[in-house]
Amino acid sequence: MYPDPFRTDTRRGFIKKSALAMFGSSLGGNLLGSGLIPGKLIAAAFPGAVGDPYSIIGKNPGLSILNDRPWNVETPAHLLDDEITPADRLFIRNNGIPPREVDPSTWTLTIGGESAVAEKVFTLQELKSNFTHHTLQLTIECGGNGRSEFNPPAKGNQWTTGAVGCSQWTGVRLRDVLESAGIRDDAVYIGYYGKDRHLSGDPEKYSISRGVPMSKALEDESLIAWAMNGEDIPPMNGHPLRLVFGGWPASTSGKWLSKIVIRNKVHDGQKMGGQSYRVPCQPVTPGSEVADEDMCIIESMPVKSLITYPRTGAILQEGQPLTVRGHAWAGDLRVSAMHTSNDFGATWQPCQLDGPANRLAWQRWRAEVQFPGKGYYEIWALATDSEGVTQPMVVPGWNPKGYLNNACHRIAVKVV
Repeated sequence: MYPDPFRTDTRRGFIKKSALAMFGSSLGGNLLGSGLIPGKLIAAAFPGAVGDPYSIIGKNPGLSILNDRPWNVETPAHLLDDEITPADRLFIRNNGIPPREVDPSTWTLTIGGESAVAEKVFTLQELKSNFTHHTLQLTIECGGNGRSEFNPPAKGNQWTTGAVGCSQWTGVRLRDVLESAGIRDDAVYIGYYGKDRHLSGDPEKYSISRGVPMSKALEDESLIAWAMNGEDIPPMNGHPLRLVFGGWPASTSGKWLSKIVIRNKVHDGQKMGGQSYRVPCQPVTPGSEVADEDMCIIESMPVKSLITYPRTGAILQEGQPLTVRGHAWAGDLRVSAMHTSNDFGATWQPCQLDGPANRLAWQRWRAEVQFPGKGYYEIWALATDSEGVTQPMVVPGWNPKGYLNNACHRIAVKVV
């Protein structure tokens, strides 16, 4: 049984105020950079008592809850330091209500659509028995990660940096399953349907039904997965079955997967049209209205990086070097170079950059940073992809929904 996502605004407001009061009191007002703490986050550790409605089974209490109807929960950067994101630290981005009763022994996946040669239905056990298993580390990131930095503000969950992760997924290639049903020559797209319920409770409505072009669906790294890091996928992340498309918006990686349709046109499910997961096809003036027909579907995510150690607010003794590390990723591409700056981008220092565990996995980087003397500093991180494109140092082009913010991540450091 999943936590009931329906909460009254009064309850939410009371918990938020109480949590922030406890947080401020526990810090004593001495944390460097405390003014940078996002004001719209509720730390999952506050409250976090047994039986509290905001407790999330199987998730680290340090995660931050942005919304509980539906659940949207992000991971602070310093909790993403593992090379493989632990299941309890992977963000949650839900659009509807997760299914309450999940029985893997009776779960089925239907393959159909106008461009399927034949409709086929597989049990979970048949997927495991009939197809070769693959385990890959894949980066998934919410298209709205970083939305909180856009100005004018964009509506939606105000993600900071933590709607990203790179866990190890086990399942079967989507291509193998699609080919078993047969793919007609006119196929151009696939779409998914899951068993999460619409927030209205109307069984005739889908909360989300997105998809990808056939070229992405047929990649070696596109999986139908049943396990994360060798264990069952957590309930809030799609147990018992989900899609995983590394490098593309996480909204394409449908959870609680029950049906895949092979389409002869761009999939037209819920949140495929209008302005959902779309950005202006041409740059626009901040705050302007953009017609739906002038919006383009987001595909490969932009180059980006994250500082995962140390946590912002580090205090060092004069002359003490600082080891800095994190991750970098670049959608369908690789990261080719990584740099850091401690002088607000005036100069840049190259970092040691590891290769990915496999295609579409993030890459580990590290550097040792020296400081010229006492004072306040910021460490900025800058990644460059395999086509020579670098992250912007400021928030990139504004868009109505606040997608694709890949500005440099930065942390505060004080030398005393």
